Amino acid sequence: MTTYYTDQHEWIRVDGDEGTVGITSHATEQLGDVVCVETPSIVKVLAKGDEAAVVESVKAASEIYAPVGGTVTAVNETLAGEPANVNADPEGEGWFFKIKIADKAELATLLDGDKYQDFVKGL
Repeated sequence: MTTYYTDQHEWIRVDGDEGTVGITSHATEQLGDVVCVETPSIVKVLAKGDEAAVVESVKAASEIYAPVGGTVTAVNETLAGEPANVNADPEGEGWFFKIKIADKAELATLLDGDKYQDFVKGL
């Protein structure tokens, strides 16, 4: 499995032709305590960059964008009752949705872990 990042602080962990999407630790630090998560519907088709989900915190509401295009295959239903999982484990149990990737070539436009860390240091 390989993890990629966007400059909007989403991550996608790719396993075959499916990716699991969430937000980074940096994003959760900026947001503060997450109080609500709206995930996309299963079978929703997203283009790269489409608004896919919404995360609300005590500070603000933020859109979560699809890092690649594809079809939503699963959502993390535990977040409805336990949105704090996003803060507790943003790059693990706090994932938002899974997507069947339509075009794996889109992954080449994303950042690897080192490039994402350099990006965050420059903020």
